Amino acid sequence: QVQVVESGGGLVQPGGSLRLSCAASGNIFSINAMGWYRQAPGKQRELVADITSGGRTNYADSVKGRFTISRDNAKNAVYLQMNRLKSEDTAVYYCNVAARGSSWYAEAYWGQGTQVTVSS
Repeated sequence: QVQVVESGGGLVQPGGSLRLSCAASGNIFSINAMGWYRQAPGKQRELVADITSGGRTNYADSVKGRFTISRDNAKNAVYLQMNRLKSEDTAVYYCNVAARGSSWYAEAYWGQGTQVTVSS
């Protein structure tokens, strides 16, 4: 099995910054991509940003220019640097790892979620 552990959530003022970290562990054969999703009350979970093993990235329009995703393949880790945060960024953030573990196929593994609150 693959385990995904997140850290870095918390309370931050508008305009501030926060850095989320996520690491995957367990029986990992390969990782295709890692990403961050978020979900606010009453809304569907949405993709914030993701990154492939080769370094290709994509971002939601709402965070382009403010957030940066990066990864450390050697550590099976992914990070999300969030700058110029807005109240609209308040949500539970989830780390996702698209990986092949002991199975023949890749599966999506999720972290437990971490609360990010942007408020004065």
